Amino acid sequence: MTPGHRGGRSRPPLPRGWRRRLARLPLSFYRVGLGPVFGRRLLLLRHTGRNNGLDRRVVLEVVAHDREEGTWFLASGSGPGAAWYLDLRASPKTTIQFGNRHYAVTAHFPSADEGGEIMARYAPAHPRTARRLLAFTGLDVADGSTDAYRRAGRAIPFVRLDAAPGQRVR
Repeated sequence: MTPGHRGGRSRPPLPRGWRRRLARLPLSFYRVGLGPVFGRRLLLLRHTGRNNGLDRRVVLEVVAHDREEGTWFLASGSGPGAAWYLDLRASPKTTIQFGNRHYAVTAHFPSADEGGEIMARYAPAHPRTARRLLAFTGLDVADGSTDAYRRAGRAIPFVRLDAAPGQRVR
């Protein structure tokens, strides 16, 4: 299966031109210190390029955050071939910026069934964003039921980021 292709379903092409610049605008906000304007919906993930060892950064939506456990969940809407996802697979220890705080984290990769449960919890809390994510991935949840989101979530690669022990997460 090629990146961007899911069992007969293909996702829309990645944005180009002004749409790409718009999609990358949150990264610019983080660079100039305005990342906290995104609240708890986005985080800045630093990752090391698996092929070249270069420092990379990407802003991603937080699917779920548990302050008590010190965990964040992310979804790879571009599938398992997304550069940041592959980079975390190769080098799971990294750092994030969440709000105006920085955390050392380790990436873990939930099973497909765990991904289904994550999506089943996420969709009712953020229905519009969940529908857009699934449309982007080419997955159908026409009836909008919890079971449909659970089935779709099994096909999406999720990442759990765990804060290093001893860090106080806010």
